[in-house]
Amino acid sequence: MKDLSQLNRPFPIGRVLFGVVTFIALVTIGRQIVGYLPGFATWVNSLGSWGPIIFMAGYIGATVVFVPGSVLTLAAGAIFGLVKGAVIVFVSATVGATIAFLIARYVARQIIENRLKGNHRFAAVDNAIGKDGLKIVLLLRLSPLFPFNLLNYALGLTSVRFTDYVVASVGMLPGTFLYIYYGKIAGSVASLVGGAPFQGTAYYVSLFLGLAATIAVTTLVTRTARRALQQATGS
Repeated sequence: MKDLSQLNRPFPIGRVLFGVVTFIALVTIGRQIVGYLPGFATWVNSLGSWGPIIFMAGYIGATVVFVPGSVLTLAAGAIFGLVKGAVIVFVSATVGATIAFLIARYVARQIIENRLKGNHRFAAVDNAIGKDGLKIVLLLRLSPLFPFNLLNYALGLTSVRFTDYVVASVGMLPGTFLYIYYGKIAGSVASLVGGAPFQGTAYYVSLFLGLAATIAVTTLVTRTARRALQQATGS
């Protein structure tokens, strides 16, 4: 099993310090803006055609600064609906995750290495990535072994090719669609409570049946991916 210390590369001290400061600043900013997410979603909903663009920019930024994307993903389902919301979130999450990956690989490598040092689970994953990067990253996306935002940075330390990392982002789709579905239902219920016209019993029954089916499929995919990941990493 490859030790994390083998990932180290010689960096000029100035670059190391810049990376440390950058990483700390990102985490600090992320913690400060979490409380503004509901207000941001409400504001986006009032922007009309500019809403999706502003929302995507906010989602990308939130991903980079370690803000949990669940609240924004739920909001996307409520604001944009199932298909449009899923596309917006998937594209935004992929771009944000890619930026985080590049920051870890070329800017803030040292501090992330220190944070993951001694993590045997990540060491096993890194070892497996050296053999089949695309497959392992895809399985990690399907069955999150690490928090999403941390995983984006952690994978920047591995030997996975950039193109494989980006392609494996499709593994985020099942979880993304599940949260979008939750958001869609929450938005529909909120609209109904707020006085919106009743759209018929069949509509709401189909909506909840769709959610049940989505949960079942997502659970099956996640469990299958987890077993495959355990076999691949020997952990």
